Amino acid sequence: MLCTAGPHAIPVSTATRSGDATIHLALALRRDSLKRLAEEPRCALTILAAGVAVTAYATATVVDQDHRVAFVRLDVDEVQDHDQPTFALTGGVAWHWTDDGAEDGDAAIRATLRRL
Repeated sequence: MLCTAGPHAIPVSTATRSGDATIHLALALRRDSLKRLAEEPRCALTILAAGVAVTAYATATVVDQDHRVAFVRLDVDEVQDHDQPTFALTGGVAWHWTDDGAEDGDAAIRATLRRL
């Protein structure tokens, strides 16, 4: 979940760790979150998956875009680990594409994120 000023939270599926303190993700150009990041680049990305519960507090910068999406770099200032001895996360959100074109587009976006 990407949380921007407002607060305004949206699920993101493209977040990719790109360094010790950087994460890249893509946001559709039509997203209100993209407009919010332009006005206030401070944000938080919460990641919940099997064995992982963290929030990365970061500053966002658009580093590139194509006709559909903006490629955003998050420069992480702090990571809060939400791990507790009283619970365990056994999985993240389970989802899949239901449209072949969207799935192909996602693959192209992820390839660009890996290059960034």
